[in-house]
Amino acid sequence: MTPTKRLVDIILALILAAVLAPVVAVISLAILISDGHPVFYRSERMKTPEKPFNLWKFRTMRAVPDDHGVSAAYKSRRITRLGAWLRRHRLDELPQLFNILRGDMSFVGPRPPLRCYVDMYPALYSRVLQNRPGVTGLATLVYHRTEEKLLENCHSASETEEVYVRRCIPMKARLDLIWADNQSLCYDLQLICLTATRLFTSNFR
Repeated sequence: MTPTKRLVDIILALILAAVLAPVVAVISLAILISDGHPVFYRSERMKTPEKPFNLWKFRTMRAVPDDHGVSAAYKSRRITRLGAWLRRHRLDELPQLFNILRGDMSFVGPRPPLRCYVDMYPALYSRVLQNRPGVTGLATLVYHRTEEKLLENCHSASETEEVYVRRCIPMKARLDLIWADNQSLCYDLQLICLTATRLFTSNFR
């Protein structure tokens, strides 16, 4: 990560944290009242092939002791009513501003993978994770809805794993590497603007 990219991340994250602080407070209180503790969900992700970090989100599902793997249809019964609304508007990801300020993530980059997939495909992720993971990116913009449609038809953990490994990981990695080959500050800002536009238009249809 270049110093300029890191500086832009910090400035933008600080501005958004200040502007969205009341929203974060309201959502936290709403989760606490409607669903109880914990308010936040913590998931181990990989910053590099060797270095993990804790990714933070608002909790949107009822907790179970053995939760693992990516979300799919078989987990949908655990999503709370408030959690479904937060997911639909992508507000569950607001706590990742904290990850950006810590330096775990950038605004733009590959989505941070689970350790099990990095261990499964070390050569692939050694290339993908040469860049700091991001909240959004080319793969998120191009493939996220396709991934959701693929996984919403999976009704078991084994089926989800098979589809995610076979259909999602290779395509997302390919897109992440295309972004990496063309990375620039202007390109990152363009992807941020496209993400914001998509969120705004989907929220106000």
